[in-house]
Amino acid sequence: MRVVIQKVKSASVSVEGKKISEIKKGLMILVGVEDKDNEEDIEWLSGKIVNMRIFEDENGVMNRSVIDEKGDILMVSQFTLMASTKKGNRPSYIRASRGEVAKPIFDNICAKTSERLGRDVKKGVFGAMMDVEIINHGPTTIVMDTKNREDW
Repeated sequence: MRVVIQKVKSASVSVEGKKISEIKKGLMILVGVEDKDNEEDIEWLSGKIVNMRIFEDENGVMNRSVIDEKGDILMVSQFTLMASTKKGNRPSYIRASRGEVAKPIFDNICAKTSERLGRDVKKGVFGAMMDVEIINHGPTTIVMDTKNREDW
Protein backbone atom coordinates (compact mmCIF):
# COMPACT_ATOMS: atom_id res chain seq x y z
CA MET A 1 0.00 0.00 0.00
CA ARG A 2 1.25 3.45 -0.82
CA VAL A 3 -0.17 6.55 0.87
CA VAL A 4 0.22 10.28 0.64
CA ILE A 5 -0.56 11.87 4.01
CA GLN A 6 -1.28 15.58 4.06
CA LYS A 7 -1.81 17.65 7.20
CA VAL A 8 -4.78 19.88 6.39
CA LYS A 9 -6.78 22.76 7.77
CA SER A 10 -9.71 21.31 5.81
CA ALA A 11 -10.44 18.80 3.06
CA SER A 12 -13.48 17.65 1.13
CA VAL A 13 -14.52 15.23 -1.59
CA SER A 14 -17.24 15.87 -4.15
CA VAL A 15 -18.76 13.51 -6.71
CA GLU A 16 -20.73 14.96 -9.62
CA GLY A 17 -20.73 18.36 -7.94
CA LYS A 18 -22.13 17.06 -4.63
CA LYS A 19 -19.94 17.22 -1.49
CA ILE A 20 -19.99 13.75 0.07
CA SER A 21 -17.29 14.01 2.76
CA GLU A 22 -15.43 16.78 4.52
CA ILE A 23 -13.17 17.35 7.49
CA LYS A 24 -11.69 20.31 9.27
CA LYS A 25 -8.24 20.04 10.92
CA GLY A 26 -6.67 16.64 10.40
CA LEU A 27 -5.21 14.38 7.75
CA MET A 28 -6.13 13.89 4.10
CA ILE A 29 -4.84 10.50 2.97
CA LEU A 30 -4.65 9.20 -0.58
CA VAL A 31 -4.41 5.38 -0.66
CA GLY A 32 -3.04 3.16 -3.42
CA VAL A 33 -3.47 -0.62 -3.13
CA GLU A 34 -1.57 -3.50 -4.75
CA ASP A 35 -2.34 -7.23 -4.75
CA LYS A 36 0.48 -8.01 -2.29
CA ASP A 37 -1.11 -5.87 0.46
CA ASN A 38 -2.33 -7.82 3.47
CA GLU A 39 -3.49 -7.53 7.08
CA GLU A 40 0.06 -6.92 8.33
CA ASP A 41 0.32 -3.89 6.03
CA ILE A 42 -3.04 -2.59 7.29
CA GLU A 43 -2.00 -2.99 10.94
CA TRP A 44 1.38 -1.30 10.44
CA LEU A 45 0.07 1.57 8.32
CA SER A 46 -3.00 2.38 10.43
CA GLY A 47 -0.77 2.57 13.50
CA LYS A 48 1.67 4.88 11.75
CA ILE A 49 -1.12 7.15 10.49
CA VAL A 50 -2.81 7.81 13.83
CA ASN A 51 0.41 8.08 15.85
CA MET A 52 2.59 10.09 13.44
CA ARG A 53 3.67 13.27 15.22
CA ILE A 54 3.27 15.95 12.54
CA PHE A 55 1.16 18.51 14.40
CA GLU A 56 2.89 21.33 16.28
CA ASP A 57 2.96 21.50 20.06
CA GLU A 58 2.93 24.74 22.09
CA ASN A 59 6.60 25.29 21.14
CA GLY A 60 6.00 24.94 17.41
CA VAL A 61 7.65 21.51 17.27
CA MET A 62 5.99 18.68 15.35
CA ASN A 63 5.31 16.57 18.40
CA ARG A 64 1.58 15.80 18.36
CA SER A 65 -0.48 13.18 16.51
CA VAL A 66 -3.91 13.43 14.92
CA ILE A 67 -5.21 11.63 18.04
CA ASP A 68 -3.62 14.27 20.31
CA GLU A 69 -5.16 17.02 18.19
CA LYS A 70 -8.57 15.34 18.08
CA GLY A 71 -8.29 15.80 14.32
CA ASP A 72 -10.24 14.05 11.62
CA ILE A 73 -9.09 11.81 8.78
CA LEU A 74 -10.37 11.70 5.20
CA MET A 75 -9.20 8.73 3.09
CA VAL A 76 -9.54 8.50 -0.68
CA SER A 77 -8.63 5.52 -2.83
CA GLN A 78 -6.27 6.49 -5.64
CA PHE A 79 -4.96 3.74 -7.92
CA THR A 80 -2.64 6.19 -9.71
CA LEU A 81 -0.35 6.19 -6.66
CA MET A 82 0.81 2.76 -7.82
CA ALA A 83 2.05 4.16 -11.16
CA SER A 84 5.33 3.00 -12.60
CA THR A 85 7.12 5.66 -14.64
CA LYS A 86 10.24 3.69 -15.57
CA LYS A 87 9.50 3.46 -19.30
CA GLY A 88 8.19 6.03 -21.72
CA ASN A 89 5.87 8.90 -20.90
CA ARG A 90 2.67 7.04 -20.11
CA PRO A 91 2.57 5.63 -16.57
CA SER A 92 1.85 1.94 -16.13
CA TYR A 93 -0.68 0.96 -13.47
CA ILE A 94 0.07 -2.76 -13.53
CA ARG A 95 0.91 -2.73 -9.78
CA ALA A 96 -2.49 -1.25 -8.87
CA SER A 97 -5.02 -3.81 -7.71
CA ARG A 98 -8.26 -4.25 -9.60
CA GLY A 99 -11.35 -2.95 -7.84
CA GLU A 100 -12.52 -6.32 -6.53
CA VAL A 101 -9.19 -6.72 -4.69
CA ALA A 102 -8.53 -3.08 -3.80
CA LYS A 103 -11.94 -2.16 -2.35
CA PRO A 104 -11.89 -4.67 0.54
CA ILE A 105 -8.32 -3.67 1.40
CA PHE A 106 -9.23 0.04 1.25
CA ASP A 107 -12.31 -0.59 3.41
CA ASN A 108 -10.16 -2.51 5.91
CA ILE A 109 -7.51 0.22 6.23
CA CYS A 110 -10.31 2.75 6.77
CA ALA A 111 -11.96 0.53 9.41
CA LYS A 112 -8.70 -0.18 11.26
CA THR A 113 -7.73 3.50 11.20
CA SER A 114 -11.20 4.44 12.50
CA GLU A 115 -10.81 1.94 15.32
CA ARG A 116 -7.43 3.36 16.32
CA LEU A 117 -8.61 6.96 15.95
CA GLY A 118 -11.66 6.32 18.10
CA ARG A 119 -14.16 7.69 15.57
CA ASP A 120 -15.16 7.25 11.95
CA VAL A 121 -12.72 8.04 9.18
CA LYS A 122 -14.42 9.94 6.36
CA LYS A 123 -14.07 8.45 2.89
CA GLY A 124 -14.38 9.23 -0.76
CA VAL A 125 -16.42 7.01 -3.09
CA PHE A 126 -14.36 4.03 -4.23
CA GLY A 127 -13.92 3.99 -8.01
CA ALA A 128 -15.72 7.28 -8.61
CA MET A 129 -14.37 10.33 -10.39
CA MET A 130 -13.88 12.68 -7.44
CA ASP A 131 -12.96 16.30 -6.93
CA VAL A 132 -10.76 16.63 -3.86
CA GLU A 133 -10.19 20.01 -2.23
CA ILE A 134 -7.62 20.56 0.49
CA ILE A 135 -5.95 23.33 2.38
CA ASN A 136 -2.59 21.74 3.12
CA HIS A 137 -1.15 23.13 6.35
CA GLY A 138 2.59 23.63 6.62
CA PRO A 139 2.66 22.39 3.92
CA THR A 140 3.22 18.99 5.45
CA THR A 141 3.11 15.97 3.15
CA ILE A 142 4.42 12.48 3.94
CA VAL A 143 4.66 9.57 1.47
CA MET A 144 4.77 6.04 2.83
CA ASP A 145 4.89 2.61 1.19
CA THR A 146 4.30 -0.56 3.18
CA LYS A 147 6.68 -2.43 0.86
CA ASN A 148 9.45 0.05 1.59
CA ARG A 149 9.22 0.54 5.36
CA GLU A 150 11.81 2.74 6.95
CA ASP A 151 13.10 1.39 10.24
CA TRP A 152 14.61 4.03 12.49
